[in-house]
Amino acid sequence: MLLDHRARGVFPIAPTPFLDDGTIDTASIDRLTDFYLECGSTGLTVLGLLGEAPKLEHKEAVAVAAQMIRRASSIPVVVGVTAPGFAAMRALTREVMDLGAAGVMIAPPNTLRTDEQIFGYYRQAAQAIGTDVPIVVQDYPQVFQVQMSPTLLRRMFQEIDSLAMLKHEDWPGLDKISTLRGYERDGSMRRIPILCGNNGVFLDYEIARGADGANTGYCFPDMLCEFLALRERGEAEAAQDLFDAHLPLIRYEQQPGVGLAVRKHVMMRRGLIASAAQRMPAGTLNASSRNEVEHLLQRLARKDPRARI
Repeated sequence: MLLDHRARGVFPIAPTPFLDDGTIDTASIDRLTDFYLECGSTGLTVLGLLGEAPKLEHKEAVAVAAQMIRRASSIPVVVGVTAPGFAAMRALTREVMDLGAAGVMIAPPNTLRTDEQIFGYYRQAAQAIGTDVPIVVQDYPQVFQVQMSPTLLRRMFQEIDSLAMLKHEDWPGLDKISTLRGYERDGSMRRIPILCGNNGVFLDYEIARGADGANTGYCFPDMLCEFLALRERGEAEAAQDLFDAHLPLIRYEQQPGVGLAVRKHVMMRRGLIASAAQRMPAGTLNASSRNEVEHLLQRLARKDPRARI
């Protein structure tokens, strides 16, 4: 089940569940994966930026990926393999692809500045891990400090065959989506799936501009699935009402530094993971922040009963 141009829907970014002592919580991995399947996820991404992948040993990363790939065997599972060097990237890639991964996600190092440097990096990455491996390009300049213009992305996807999907997280980035879809319409670029991150903050208009879905870790992935289902049924206003109800919590969870702590706290409250623990270094929620999250949940519950937790 390799990733290809048909990818669409919701690919949640899965957090890595830990017990309070910092060990990996395998029971919560199964429970969380089952929930993703039950709520209608069409794919899954593990070991992403907020999956705390850099805090895992290589064997731990393989074990987490293996467990989720086995548990979610009916949908494509993408594994984040971003690493400082191609040797480590290649080693993790080959192991997870042998386990049944659908592809890998690679973010650019923050040393890249010019279009030629960025293009060269992805071309070399594709050669290093094997040109048979589908690659998701993570375009997240707010974090990685690497700017990928639409013209550069067109060249990358036209000339590097194994690039299979764009994880769009530019901000503001709505016009970038429109420009890329324009390239497809005029025949200068092949059709690519565009799934959006940024915690879904702009998902409503990203879908309207031509994005194919969400690739983010918001603590209510079931809402994201319902939102897209409503739009597909032509119920655009109902979809917008649902999205608007969640937007204050989406915004709060998107905060740099504490966003993962918020996400894990809510997922723990929902019973999806046993603990909100992170590995160090980690952002934490103080009493004021927890109270604010609870207030947001109470307000959300007036419009969405899933928040009554």
